[in-house]
Amino acid sequence: MNRMKCHVRKGDQVEVVSGNFRGSSGRILAVFPGKQRVLVEGVRIIKKHLRKSQDNPSGKIAEREGPIHISNVKLIERDAKPVKAAESKAKKNKNR
Repeated sequence: MNRMKCHVRKGDQVEVVSGNFRGSSGRILAVFPGKQRVLVEGVRIIKKHLRKSQDNPSGKIAEREGPIHISNVKLIERDAKPVKAAESKAKKNKNR
């Protein structure tokens, strides 16, 4: 039930500092705080075999990103999201 604090968020620009993918960088696609994992765009590309279906009549080998440990990434640039007006007003009123 407790929320786990992470040093990165979805949309941040990060660099991989250790492991097999050291030196790679990209944007964070997803954060899994419970498992302490992140998906970084273009890092740890894995092949997923898909069975035959209506979408893939002959099957398919899809390439997608695999998760890496959150301690292996370093924040380069934070995704600047605008502060909501209600939050900024509350902070101003609190300071008065």
